Amino acid sequence: MKAFLLERYGAAGKGAGRALRLADVPSPQLRDDEVLVQVHAAGVNLLDSKIRDGAFKLILPYRLPLILGHDVAGTVVKVGARVQQFKAGDEVYARTDDFRIGTFAELVPVKEASLALKPKGLTMEEAASIPLVALTAWQVLVAKANLQPGQKVFIQAGSGGVGTFAIQLAKHLGATVATTTSAANVDLVKSLGADVVVDYRTQDFEDVLRDYDVVLNSQDGKTLDKSLRVLKSGGKLISISGPPDPEFGKDSGAPWFVKLVMRMLSSGVRRKAKRRGVSFSFLFMKANGSQLREITPLLDAGVIRPVVDRVFPFESTNQAMAYVEAGRAKGKVVVKVR
Repeated sequence: MKAFLLERYGAAGKGAGRALRLADVPSPQLRDDEVLVQVHAAGVNLLDSKIRDGAFKLILPYRLPLILGHDVAGTVVKVGARVQQFKAGDEVYARTDDFRIGTFAELVPVKEASLALKPKGLTMEEAASIPLVALTAWQVLVAKANLQPGQKVFIQAGSGGVGTFAIQLAKHLGATVATTTSAANVDLVKSLGADVVVDYRTQDFEDVLRDYDVVLNSQDGKTLDKSLRVLKSGGKLISISGPPDPEFGKDSGAPWFVKLVMRMLSSGVRRKAKRRGVSFSFLFMKANGSQLREITPLLDAGVIRPVVDRVFPFESTNQAMAYVEAGRAKGKVVVKVR
């Protein structure tokens, strides 16, 4: 099969050294609890670029060469001996598991527990745009924050992949939603349900927002500090961009010295949060087919709609990654494989 291979880590700014190589590779070996999916489309995420650049070498020690890609929509071609929920011909979608990623390819094995039937009303490209951002939003807002009707949530970068999904999910849950974006994307985020929109180029969200229950942080350390100050007492700041906290270190199974580094990296923000009477936690989303199956009816009913900026041909996977890295995509970027 054809696949895009990462042969060596390339630091940001190293140009051609960072490119993935299109190659012919053997078809993947299927385990008993896995489903072999013929890839029709693959979502492109900033996570792919960060892994390529070696940013997660300590917590995700992949062996190279590696096929990147976390989101998939496609058709089941074969099932493992223990698989019961899926059969050949099923149209499915998923966020693949860590250490079993590889959707920038013609075939990918996916754990049965991480897979769901594709929403019937979505194209393969639309479905491929969903899993990682949908599960991120769900695990932050539902599983971790337990967001309730009438609460106020601040979702940063509302026009991005996670932001466009999280705004719609938060509105469905009955929350008041604030977000940041540029003036060019105000209409987009309002159409998704944002109640308060802050133009980050001309306004400081800290001057506009007060007494929020939840913040979904996806930006840098400076934004993280300011986000603590817009929360009310008892509020929750959940970050998907770091720094990792001790709980994540414990769950990750990382070596003791990596856990110590994680504890040290987050010690400052945890201290500040405690002083303000709010909580800080880090979320590194995980593949989860049962959560994806809870999200699917919201897509089928049109409660949440996919926001796809561009679809690139498979041969242009490197260009698709560069486009995502530039940070200007409205919603998601997808590669059409088949």
